[in-house]
Amino acid sequence: LPYQYSKLEEHITTDVLIIGSGISGALSAHYLVKEGFNCVVVDERSIALGSTCASTSLLQYELDEPLHALKKKIGNYAANRVYDMCSQSIDTIEEICKTIGCGEFTRRPSLYYAAYKKDAQTIKDEYEARKQLGFKMELLSEKDIRDQFGFAAPNAILSQQGACLDAYSFTHALHQHGIKKGLKVYNRTSITDIEYKKKGVVAKTSGNFSIRAKKVVNATGYQVGHFIDQKIVTLHSTYAIVSEQLSSKAKTWSREAMIWNTADPYLYMRKTDDNRIIIGGRDEEFFSPAKRDRLLAKKSLQLEQDFFRLFPEVEFKPEFCWTGTFGITKDSLPYIGEHATTPHTYYALGFGGNGITFSVIAAQLIADAITGRKNADARLYTFER
Repeated sequence: LPYQYSKLEEHITTDVLIIGSGISGALSAHYLVKEGFNCVVVDERSIALGSTCASTSLLQYELDEPLHALKKKIGNYAANRVYDMCSQSIDTIEEICKTIGCGEFTRRPSLYYAAYKKDAQTIKDEYEARKQLGFKMELLSEKDIRDQFGFAAPNAILSQQGACLDAYSFTHALHQHGIKKGLKVYNRTSITDIEYKKKGVVAKTSGNFSIRAKKVVNATGYQVGHFIDQKIVTLHSTYAIVSEQLSSKAKTWSREAMIWNTADPYLYMRKTDDNRIIIGGRDEEFFSPAKRDRLLAKKSLQLEQDFFRLFPEVEFKPEFCWTGTFGITKDSLPYIGEHATTPHTYYALGFGGNGITFSVIAAQLIADAITGRKNADARLYTFER
């Protein structure tokens, strides 16, 4: 644990209570503190030890739903706008890292390849859809992929807009920067009940203390079911492994690109700054933590085999493995904004593979809403969509 945070042990009053200390909560606090609000962050766990610390931290503007397919679900304007916002979020994170002195951001290209021959048309359709938006990218042939990346695939899109981020370190850096400006951050502080009043809320903690706030930001992720009675997400388990440090002579792929594919569930991987490889995927429907965890050894072996199928000459020795739970929405978009059943409350729920970029979007939209600024993009992410 890089920093020590205390448990709430008194009654307090604040402008905004933020429930959830992961990257979504931290970014929301960052924007709101910058707007001049007194903010309090609470988490029932240690700080950022939920989904944030399990993130494999590939920053991409691409959603789990390809752009050409998303257009058919939500319309051309909305789909294009969401992709644009995700792309802008990568630039925003880089700017925030510079502001708070966090050096955990690295620009990387992103390779999206056809996992099967039948997916080659999907790649072509996606390339045309993105080209209309002006994204900087290349359509690679099978020969291009083999020459540049050393494995076989029918075709691929190589996008220049992408990055890697240590989400855990970044989240702590956000909190530490906020604390210097008056932010209060409490760990091991569970919210057990919320009373909705005319001009705000009174939240009760597991330690029988109260937090009076004018507004609430709920950034609890897939645990949001404790607060609203609406099925908005399907839970899945995902798995990841990281290798030992590779030999300096090991030949992998060029350009330090992040790699992912069209399979469902998709396979994804990236290199780390200390010459390891992280590979993830092999998702399953979530039933229980116990069942999820029992599959870890099997899934880890499958991910190792997935890597060897692409790079049979690279000696990949797993050193760490882990699993986590994440949510999938009907359109791969997050839920951001107010819910009819919980007054004075805004939700920052960045489900899916774009949780980090969605967290930026949520923080910006919620800051606008609380300060009273109109933002036309808010309608894209509402519970009523």
